Amino acid sequence: MSKVIPTPVQPAAASLPVVAPFRVLGSASSRWVSVLTVAGLVLLWAVAAARSWVPPLFLPGPPAVWKALVDAWQGNIQGGEPLLVHLQWSAIRVFGAFALAVLTAVPIGIAMGVSRVARGVFDPPVEFYRPLPPLAYLPLIVIWFGIDETSKILLIYLACFAPIALAAKAGVKSASIEQLNAAASMGASRWQVVRHVVIPSALPEILVGLRIAIGFGWTTLVAAEMVAATVGVGQMVLNASNFLRTDLVVAGILVIGLVAWAFDLLMRWAERRLVPWKGRV
Repeated sequence: MSKVIPTPVQPAAASLPVVAPFRVLGSASSRWVSVLTVAGLVLLWAVAAARSWVPPLFLPGPPAVWKALVDAWQGNIQGGEPLLVHLQWSAIRVFGAFALAVLTAVPIGIAMGVSRVARGVFDPPVEFYRPLPPLAYLPLIVIWFGIDETSKILLIYLACFAPIALAAKAGVKSASIEQLNAAASMGASRWQVVRHVVIPSALPEILVGLRIAIGFGWTTLVAAEMVAATVGVGQMVLNASNFLRTDLVVAGILVIGLVAWAFDLLMRWAERRLVPWKGRV
């Protein structure tokens, strides 16, 4: 009589917990958080002005600032020029200097990253003047170039140049050694490696540098328009401060901030289109 060998019973597989799919940190939209934050700040501003927590000379309310903005748009301010003319001249100075900085700082920054000779030539002067505030070398620029538009554009150009060059230089390091070796093994020349490997790898850092630089450009605008300017948003703000027009000062600050913010949003859109792989590899 044959013995029946019992078949071992396999233990039931333990149920695994359901894990949510991985999401890149900070990738969720913060639009509504930003909207609620701005609305809360405006509400706090309105309440503080309405209840006179701060004297109107120091903090005018939103209605007073809006009225000053309408007067500036119509040209009913000191100087007689409408806000659009001031904004046009400021935009020409900032974006003109910014464009010149992009055309020169990006290739110099990439050269600093790939060539020790270029790094030795450009790194000392860039690192020397980068921490200096624009007002420190403004008198020297006026002595050298006078009080016309050259000195204003040059001052903003210098403020934009350093962050772009340093961002391009740092972006060169984003190209991995595997990418460089792969391009070299396929017979790529040094220029082809820079063109097809280094520059695409450095592009995310360069775009971040552009966003930082345009912020520095608008920050330097007021200092640049202190030099015998008759039009410009910075000049309008300075002129209003001389007459204690705090409402017009706040209106000018809001205009500068909104224009800079709009350009930053444009740069973010370009970043999503040009470097969609950023943060995903």
